[in-house]
Amino acid sequence: MQETQHKAFQTPDEVREFPNGRAEILNLGGGQVGRLIFQPGWRWSNDVKPIAGTASCEAPHFQYHISGRLAIRMDDGTEFIAGPGDVTSLPKGHDAWVVGDEPVVVVDWYGASKYAKGG
Repeated sequence: MQETQHKAFQTPDEVREFPNGRAEILNLGGGQVGRLIFQPGWRWSNDVKPIAGTASCEAPHFQYHISGRLAIRMDDGTEFIAGPGDVTSLPKGHDAWVVGDEPVVVVDWYGASKYAKGG
């Protein structure tokens, strides 16, 4: 049975630091929700790939984009830029990078549990 819970990203249950960014994780509702913060210059293939140990990001995501612009390239070649107010559903197999000088902040309801964790 679901229980009432109230948490805030100001006091996350876990923080995972990586070059040019971090993942703030909340444990609630039987799952995990993450706030991912990427600084200008961040790119998954440069900053998280060494942690993940995979050729591309294998974490599927369901994300709401709060700020900044994030370019995403799927392994099949599909490419787009997500910005504030966008919602993205990404299957595994992609790269991503910050576009411009503004940090990217997304809330991830699906891929946070294993994001930026070694295999």
